[in-house]
Amino acid sequence: MLRPAGLWHFCRRPRAARVAAANLGCREVTSGVSPRGGTSSRALNIFDRDLKRKQKNWAAQQPEPRKFDYLKEEVGSRIADRVYDIPRDFPLALDLGCGRGYIAQYLNKETIGKFFQADIAENALKNSLETEIPTVSVLVDEEFLPFRENTFDLVVSSLSLHWVNDLPRALQQIHYVLKPDGVFIGAMFGGDTLYELRCSLQLAETEREGGFSPHISPFTAVNDLGHLLGRAGFNTLTVDTDEIQVNYPGMFELMEDLQGMGESNCSWNRKALLHRNTMLAAAAVYREMYRNEDGSVPATYQIYYMIGWKYHESQARPAKRGSATVSFGELGKINIPEGEKSQ
Repeated sequence: MLRPAGLWHFCRRPRAARVAAANLGCREVTSGVSPRGGTSSRALNIFDRDLKRKQKNWAAQQPEPRKFDYLKEEVGSRIADRVYDIPRDFPLALDLGCGRGYIAQYLNKETIGKFFQADIAENALKNSLETEIPTVSVLVDEEFLPFRENTFDLVVSSLSLHWVNDLPRALQQIHYVLKPDGVFIGAMFGGDTLYELRCSLQLAETEREGGFSPHISPFTAVNDLGHLLGRAGFNTLTVDTDEIQVNYPGMFELMEDLQGMGESNCSWNRKALLHRNTMLAAAAVYREMYRNEDGSVPATYQIYYMIGWKYHESQARPAKRGSATVSFGELGKINIPEGEKSQ
């Protein structure tokens, strides 16, 4: 699959799946979901988690759910690429917020021994995509992990954690269930996601109704993500960003696809509905401000990718502060023999 370094442009509808139907892994189902509406006592209660469960369940039981899987399949494949970049196998792995299994379909049983697929939506687990890896489906809220300490060699998560109320606590739980020298690889939407839609709705609502309400959920800033991973106990951190740009016939087709992905807003302070005239005005603003030469309109998805390791004594560690024997100012005075320079 092509991996451009910059924006990735593609048409609205998804490609065919790349996973063969043969050699399917056995699938077991269990449950570890938290009470409905439950949340940490110290968390900011931004999202209606029960509504998000309903949205994802609705999306997963549509007649053609694969029609809306294109973005999650692409990000899932990029997470899988990062797993393959690590030269080891993982006997036991967890996919947190797996949806319909967008990461597992791109992995193989030589790399992953057994996969726990965990999600808040039971319909997503029932309609998961095919994989050759033996899997266990677990109905679980990402905010309340029911697993023991030091259980998994690998935890992955793709486009799920941006709906968690208490992200610091969720990262701490991921660190808790990882084995020493285990790795967490995740992806979540960034702060510039759908900025075209956000601006269009705000301008139209301000003009037609004299003010605006939030219609796009809040996202974590990239500057905060590394700090949150460090606070959770991870080391050897890697955080990078990418942008995927998708072209749509218009704003309403974009909103239809967001609903089909289960990515509709579930913030408590969202406005229940917009007036018809405001929506038509927003679509006109969107087209006027962002229209492509072919008449389509772009939507930008900013993705944060993160990698963090749980400490183990075998890992390389930085030298103690003050242990250096040469200052930076003296580095230019060091003479390196000619033979060593060419090596």
